[in-house]
Amino acid sequence: MGKIHPENISSPSSSSSHSPSSSPYVTSIRETFTIWMKSLVFHGNGCTVFNSKGELVFRVDNYQERCSSEVFLMDLNGQVLFSIKKEKLRVFGRWNGYLCGGFKGRPWFQVRKNCTFSRGNVICNVNLGYEKSIESCYKIQKLDRKSSFKVTNSAGEVVAELKQKQSTRGFAYGDDVLTLEVEPHVDQSLIVALVTVCGLISRKL
Repeated sequence: MGKIHPENISSPSSSSSHSPSSSPYVTSIRETFTIWMKSLVFHGNGCTVFNSKGELVFRVDNYQERCSSEVFLMDLNGQVLFSIKKEKLRVFGRWNGYLCGGFKGRPWFQVRKNCTFSRGNVICNVNLGYEKSIESCYKIQKLDRKSSFKVTNSAGEVVAELKQKQSTRGFAYGDDVLTLEVEPHVDQSLIVALVTVCGLISRKL
């Protein structure tokens, strides 16, 4: 099997502090990430995210059973960026994302799963700041492949796209190795948090 990321695995140079107004994970250029749907923790569930330089940037480690109702998105050093919790509803799932550790206060984002019988290819609607009165800030839309989707903003513009990773020679890696492209001026940590929710929905985490 070919390498899923470059050899030089190191810590990113940016600060690990995180806030909704000023994030070190917002850049002025498009960034491409490799997502390996495996945990670096032995016998753990989760995923590992590398940037285009081969630096380990994000990780999700779930020490409990697969598809846990509570997971944590962390940086390389183990600092929690988002705490994600599933709300138990009778019909459709809903996931709340909280900044940093814990589940107190107002969620920073909320993901609502769409009805499987609804028209179109929208998998989920995403609201920021838990504002129910405004139109969804983002939509997660399914592409051709089962593991491929795009994230669009309220204007319909694509801000991120996830698909199976292809090698430079044109062959595909396994289904658990994905490429995530995030457009400039978009919070990459938020996008990875949304990818994490999609992994929980599809029972890959």
